[in-house]
Amino acid sequence: MTSSNQRPIVAIATAPGRGGIGVVRVSGPRLGPFIYALLGRTLVPRQATYCRFPDATNQTIDQGIALYFVGPASYTGEDVLELQGHGGPAVLQQLLNHCLAVGAPFEMHIASPGEFTLRAFLNDKIDLAQAEAIADLIDASSEAAARAAVISMTGTFSRHINGLSASIVQLRMLVEATLDFPEEEIEFLEKYQARARLETLKNTLTEILLASRQGIVLREGLHVVLAGEPNVGKSSLLNALAKEDLAIVTPIAGTTRDKVSQLISLDGVPITVTDTAGLRDTVDAIEVIGIERTWRAIEQADVILHLSAIDTNSLELDSLIQSRRSVNSVVLRVCNKVDLSNNNSNLESDILFISAKTGQGLDILRAKLLELAGWNPGQESPWLARQRHVDALVATQHHLTQASEFALQQDLVLDLFAEELRLAHDQLGSITGHMTPDDLLGEIFSRFCIGK
Repeated sequence: MTSSNQRPIVAIATAPGRGGIGVVRVSGPRLGPFIYALLGRTLVPRQATYCRFPDATNQTIDQGIALYFVGPASYTGEDVLELQGHGGPAVLQQLLNHCLAVGAPFEMHIASPGEFTLRAFLNDKIDLAQAEAIADLIDASSEAAARAAVISMTGTFSRHINGLSASIVQLRMLVEATLDFPEEEIEFLEKYQARARLETLKNTLTEILLASRQGIVLREGLHVVLAGEPNVGKSSLLNALAKEDLAIVTPIAGTTRDKVSQLISLDGVPITVTDTAGLRDTVDAIEVIGIERTWRAIEQADVILHLSAIDTNSLELDSLIQSRRSVNSVVLRVCNKVDLSNNNSNLESDILFISAKTGQGLDILRAKLLELAGWNPGQESPWLARQRHVDALVATQHHLTQASEFALQQDLVLDLFAEELRLAHDQLGSITGHMTPDDLLGEIFSRFCIGK
């Protein structure tokens, strides 16, 4: 019995449903005998071959293109076969079943989600940050996020991490060498300019951390909930932000009975805006359900836009919303229908005044949402990032700061200095996968789609 990572895998690599083209992908060591058994012929590596795909009785399942990549010059680093035929679900399922039947002697099995990319990682074709970028590219919800994902996928983020790691390793080597000569510990700082090296490392890390935080905004976006009493213009604001008529707008209070969500893009940042049922006391059973869903949406939001109409008092409801929001969310008070007021001279400074109907104040609102997202317009992140990346970078920053504090002490304890450098290096290694626990790998790759 061969290990699971050595057994060939197969999966339908295209999305479910009908399409012009469907792909069945196979990966494994030494696929030559399997290919001959499947197609009755050999294939020239890296050359598209038009052929028929026969079944066990030599009847034609489909006709299409067969592509054969010999490892390690392939996506997974193993031999890879791609059968590109027509995108009908029945045809692809037949082809998949036949691959499994022919591959049974080779212990072929259906690939788990992300298993093709996991093999690419295990075979050193990509590192962990690049693997995550592949999934992020598939899930990208804006052009800016897709561009950043491609940059991460091609290794830009990894090169910054690896460069920082290499600099820490150089300093660690000097420390380890000095540990053998205790009388030189104090001279170490001056001889090798350890303090200056550390400051350079910390400055570089700060730049990477800032760009990575921007990358998180591009990847995860912002969840904004519109909340308030009935008939204050929540649906009109959703339509204005989305620039299309998504929600029904009438003068009748209680028109919106359920959540309506729309993904919009502000300066490349994906923002999900959710319109909700108006908050009020009611005996209408359907409206009560809608209001319950509004409160759940408020509890899960990143930003709550508490809308009120001009010349109305909403302080009591604002207090209630504040009490129901999550610890990390922000409530932004927004007063709509400012176009209906003749007296705008005494507007409160902590409230945004807008008109969803005329567009007055919407640019300021958009800019405020980007500010709350931590996004600096015009400074696009060169890569996407995940929260675990930022957590690791923050931990690295902490260890380098600790090392700096040890370096400032009059009686330098070189062992402690070296330990902080080691911990910083390990944190960086967890980003690219050099120091990543197996359980984290399983969690990351399980979120991929099947066939990738």
